[in-house]
Amino acid sequence: MPTYYAELVRIMLAHGCEQVPGGKGSHEKWRSPINGRTVTVPRSKSRHTANEVLKQLGIGKRF
Repeated sequence: MPTYYAELVRIMLAHGCEQVPGGKGSHEKWRSPINGRTVTVPRSKSRHTANEVLKQLGIGKRF
């Protein structure tokens, strides 16, 4: 099963998102300049989770 985390981070950085302090365990917090939201991002292997993170950040579906 492929992991989508590396590609997810690449897409978020390309859209100007930045990692902010916080998060617990294998989760990180990222802030979007598009809509100003802060989203918790897990190091997930799920395509559905990766798409939901992008949707919440205002980037749209990519996977």
